[in-house]
Amino acid sequence: MPNVQLPPKESNLFKRILKCYEQKQYKNGLKFCKMILSNPKFAEHGETLAMKGLTLNCLGKKEEAYEFVRKGLRNDVKSHVCWHVYGLLQRSDKKYDEAIKCYRNALKLDKDNLQILRDLSLLQIQMRDLEGYRETRYQLLQLRPTQRASWIGYAIAYHLLKDYDMALKLLEEFRQTQQVPPNKMDYEYSELILYQNQVMREADLFQESLEHIETYEKQICDKRLVEEIKGEMLLKLGRLKEASEVFKNLIDRNAENWCYYEGLEKALQLSSIGSFLPHGTLEERLQIYEEISKQHPRAISPRRLPLNLAPGEKFRELMDKFLRVNFSKGCPPLFTTLKSLYYSTEKISIIQELVTNYEASLKTCDFFSPYEHGEKEPPTTLLWVQYFLAQHFDKLGHYSLALDYINAAIAGTPTLIELFYMKAKIYKHIGNLREAVKWMDEAQSLDTADRFINSKCAKYMLRANMIKEAEEMCSKFTRVGNTEGTSAMENLNEMQCMWFQTECISAYQRLGRYGDALKKCHEVERHFFEITDDQFDFHTYCMRKMTLRAYVDLLRLEDILRRHAFYFKAARSAIEIYLKLYDNPLTGENKQQEINSENLSAKELKKMLSKQRRAQKKAKLEEERKHAERERQQKNQKKKRDDEEEEASGLKEELIPEKLERIENPLEEAIKFLIPLKNLVADNIDTHLLAFEIYFRKGKFLLMLQSVKRAFAINSNNPWLHECLIKFSKSVSNHSNLPDIVSKVLSQEMQKIFVNKDLESFNEDFLKHNAASLQHLLSGAKMMYFLDKSRQEKAIAIATRLDETIKDKNVKTLIKVSEALLDGSFGNCNSQYEEYRMACHNLLPFTSAFLPIVAEVDSHTVALNHTGSCDVLANEI
Repeated sequence: MPNVQLPPKESNLFKRILKCYEQKQYKNGLKFCKMILSNPKFAEHGETLAMKGLTLNCLGKKEEAYEFVRKGLRNDVKSHVCWHVYGLLQRSDKKYDEAIKCYRNALKLDKDNLQILRDLSLLQIQMRDLEGYRETRYQLLQLRPTQRASWIGYAIAYHLLKDYDMALKLLEEFRQTQQVPPNKMDYEYSELILYQNQVMREADLFQESLEHIETYEKQICDKRLVEEIKGEMLLKLGRLKEASEVFKNLIDRNAENWCYYEGLEKALQLSSIGSFLPHGTLEERLQIYEEISKQHPRAISPRRLPLNLAPGEKFRELMDKFLRVNFSKGCPPLFTTLKSLYYSTEKISIIQELVTNYEASLKTCDFFSPYEHGEKEPPTTLLWVQYFLAQHFDKLGHYSLALDYINAAIAGTPTLIELFYMKAKIYKHIGNLREAVKWMDEAQSLDTADRFINSKCAKYMLRANMIKEAEEMCSKFTRVGNTEGTSAMENLNEMQCMWFQTECISAYQRLGRYGDALKKCHEVERHFFEITDDQFDFHTYCMRKMTLRAYVDLLRLEDILRRHAFYFKAARSAIEIYLKLYDNPLTGENKQQEINSENLSAKELKKMLSKQRRAQKKAKLEEERKHAERERQQKNQKKKRDDEEEEASGLKEELIPEKLERIENPLEEAIKFLIPLKNLVADNIDTHLLAFEIYFRKGKFLLMLQSVKRAFAINSNNPWLHECLIKFSKSVSNHSNLPDIVSKVLSQEMQKIFVNKDLESFNEDFLKHNAASLQHLLSGAKMMYFLDKSRQEKAIAIATRLDETIKDKNVKTLIKVSEALLDGSFGNCNSQYEEYRMACHNLLPFTSAFLPIVAEVDSHTVALNHTGSCDVLANEI
């Protein structure tokens, strides 16, 4: 029933309730609610009930809040206040679509309510309902035409909808209302001008943009950006001489910015029609860099960039000068600076020749060349030369030489962190992660206050599956200022430390602790949700502070947020784990079957299972302790929120590893992680191949076809795609009961891919065309065995080829092959595996995965040495 009108006394009390809510005085607000509701005449007053519910929600009493708000809405369904409050409640629960519906209902009852319109516009831009956002901002502009936010919000709506003309008209109309003297610099006015110019550039109005920036140049605070815009627009307009002068001036301001040199080169090489024509010869281009280098003798860029251009003897001459200067003064990042040149075998050989000659000469006479005279080089020069050579040979995969040089450097200077860091990196590339951890730990022990080296050490520990040790390493920097009793792992989650969490995911996955891995995957997913949600605060802030360019950049970043590598790693691992749990679901009875016991003797299996039972018992006790600790912390947090009368959003659902790894519908959970990848990372072939693996298990043939077609368009020769195509074709032929239309579509599309070849011929062609690639040979051999089990010997012989024709005999690929021999991809092949391991050991004697298995080594540790090793070595730290 509709509410009666409140008399003056109660009406004043209601206004005080609203004021208390705005000022976060929630307990006082509840007192005033009680004063109104205690009167029998107004005990069912809808708007007061709704406000009481909203206030209770701010105190963390969510269930009571919903009860009162819904009751208030039932009592006065035609009150815009009740609908608005219900919308606010839904918004606090992140139910933005429902909140928008509530606000629209409220506006039907009070169409010109400013606050509701503002709240609606915030949700519309948050949900990227740009058409709706534009309409709402138009209403706000009509109601408040004198407010700055009304004009700016409406203009941004058109900008985001790519209606640049209308956006520019609105911005110019608003700019003309601003009373800023022509020679005065005002930050907010400056930002408005720059935002206007950004819209012009996006609309390809290059001449207008240039004239605009020149007209208002004196009123813009960021003078450097003004010059950059001028240079860019002059290039676009083909006014090359003027552009070159602008970029020369910018280089004088900052001689290390590579973009300025790129702009200068374009200005000196572009023809009047805008096409790239090399008018300047190589000598002229190098002369320009030489002149700049004389003007800025301390700048590195004008001496480094010519190395990209110069060939042969000229490159040798320039590289010689560049290396000598940097070795003499001691420049640790020298190799990183030059690493991009390693695409050229000619340049690699020149660098190697120069630096090895330096080393030989410095050892004998303290000069870069034995024919030099004058002041001798300091002892540190030889140190940096050896350090560089270690990095050089590590990059080329000559690990023994790299170790020789780094050991020589350490023998001369055993206190330099960079040397131990490099030694650890070499061992990581070799595939000996335990040794890599040892030397990285040595590096961090030389400076325990260095957070970078501490983080690197923790990362290496995680790569070696030393999770507890990594957590302890990170705790050195997480305990300061933390709540007593909170673990480092929880603090790192609180800090959204995603590099740590993604490495933890991989480590847990390799150890077979799928519940713990999934917990970390969901934590990373929550971080991305929180980052998306955090933009809500900026919708009003940025328009108030006029940081409009940054605001538009933020919105565009949020739109593609889940393209980030951290999300991709977590999502990929989550999908792989859910696929594995679907194939081999875990139950209380078959927990012991998580380990593949096919290749173990009875004695080894008994020992492994015994150790696993002890580990499970210990893990269970640890989980119970953590659970009790979490409950205690949650109670403390709740008490603290009540005491401080702060807004509470409620506790999140707890992630329990045991529940996560025993999920009822793993494929549906996998799809949740897949959807953002399909929307945002569609250019990565792994996205579509993961999609195929999910749909293959669900039996969705058209979706499987869609996935392989998209993957085929990206890289038709991908090894994993080859396996998927053959499994897909085999599955189609095994299902004779498909609908006619589906069969017809599948048949037509598969003919385009297989070109009317049978599966055996298709696989043979794949092997023939990729005879020099071990990755491709492995996939082809797997499919050979998959199609015909009697060809096991031939398939294994193909997969384990190690002759000189193979181009990718690296640690990562060799371990992939060894894993395939162990995981049943070729059936039972213990003897062939041992032969292959010995051959790989002879090839890579330091790699731990190929070391001989001695009797006293625990079999479980050995198994873990192989399981997932390729994943470890695939990542570059």
